[in-house]
Amino acid sequence: MHVRTVTTAALAAFAISMTATTLSAQAPQPPMGFFVTSRGMGNGANLGGLAGADKHCQALAAAAGAGARTWRAYLSVTAFQTTLPVNARDRIGRGPWYNAKGELIAASVEELHGDFQHDRNNIRKPSALDERGQPVKGVGDMPNEHDMLTGSDSHGRAIVGRPPFTTCNNWTSNAAGSAIVGHHDRLGGANSSWNAAHGSAGCSQQDLVGTGGAGLFYCFAAD
Repeated sequence: MHVRTVTTAALAAFAISMTATTLSAQAPQPPMGFFVTSRGMGNGANLGGLAGADKHCQALAAAAGAGARTWRAYLSVTAFQTTLPVNARDRIGRGPWYNAKGELIAASVEELHGDFQHDRNNIRKPSALDERGQPVKGVGDMPNEHDMLTGSDSHGRAIVGRPPFTTCNNWTSNAAGSAIVGHHDRLGGANSSWNAAHGSAGCSQQDLVGTGGAGLFYCFAAD
């Protein structure tokens, strides 16, 4: 009688385990809500402003089968004369965001930017993938393309200064100037921030390449 009880309990536990495994296997992967652009726009930091950058995000997402969502480029705009500042963090929705492989990047805007606890997000080389789920070249790769255009401070807000030297004239210039960039691999130099590592050497494609970039940027689903 005792043996039968143990056997029954073991079978019940096995059934529960198999049910949990089946449910886990059947759970749908969260939809992609974040990626690094697989390619830049080819014109340095002249992205056609925020509208042009958003359009690029949307097109890349659509090609990867995620075009039904509303995509925004993680870019800030510096205030100048009648131009009001725009904060990258205010453009991208509330989260959560997952990469193309279903890995959680951040659960909220606050977690993404470390508002309450520093370094909580999952933007690192193994998880900061492009829209096709492919890794993006970083430190140690040839070429290194870890510079991500942001024009932002570490909290995702617009930089105080002159647009030609913070955002390449608010993403309309491929000439002299500079743009704040982050490192998607969090490597290289004294500041390894994902969104505010240093300024670029210029705004042309050649200048961006020369400082470890390719005119790439982050895209987030805002819906």
